[in-house]
Amino acid sequence: MLPPSSYNALGDQVLQIPLSDRWRICYRLQELMIPCSCPADGSLRVQVNSLQAAMLVRSTMMQFLASRHDLVNWLERCWHYTAES
Repeated sequence: MLPPSSYNALGDQVLQIPLSDRWRICYRLQELMIPCSCPADGSLRVQVNSLQAAMLVRSTMMQFLASRHDLVNWLERCWHYTAES
């Protein structure tokens, strides 16, 4: 399950995630060229300007925060969907 966030469709998103993960997630998002920062309040602020950026943020969050079981289920659903296409 992904953490709660403030939601404004597109634009600035404030994500409340564990402090131990926020820098790793921030660095990964920066590698993907998604503007983000880690202010002193412990949040992760992400600028989401497109659907593609939103999908990349979600995928990155899953990579770091989802359980192995959730990741396996997601991958199996993707394989099943691809096989039906």
